[in-house]
Amino acid sequence: MAQVVNNNYHVDLSDLMRLYETNYAKLNALSPCRPSVGDVRCYQASGISYQLRVSEVTKYTTLIDICQSDDVPVFPLPRMSVRLYHDARVAEVCRCEHLTRIDARYSYPNKKMLQQDEKLQINRFLGDWLSFCLKQGISRAPLNI
Repeated sequence: MAQVVNNNYHVDLSDLMRLYETNYAKLNALSPCRPSVGDVRCYQASGISYQLRVSEVTKYTTLIDICQSDDVPVFPLPRMSVRLYHDARVAEVCRCEHLTRIDARYSYPNKKMLQQDEKLQINRFLGDWLSFCLKQGISRAPLNI
């Protein structure tokens, strides 16, 4: 008789929180110091233009929309909204392109063919992109530090 192996995906909370913390630090380095709604910061990295726009500021959180601002992007960056939680010092992708809400875990297969660890992958992508901008990016405006 064949044995059934249960390969369910389980969220590694410590790994996810570590990722949120590093993304928070990276995003803070790229975003305005004292953000207010409507603030925009533009970067150019490897000939590609990116934009960070502050869309919401509350006492404990800031919501930043990230997009590629080239007219015809060669490798398009998905539009993302990232919430920074200042009290916990973490940043989390809360919207990405076609996903208005990102669950921690998805059953697989599903209608949208999302990976079981879609939330982790999207936040890792954000971390990689932020690292790229920090290493290769040039701000279009002087940074007020």
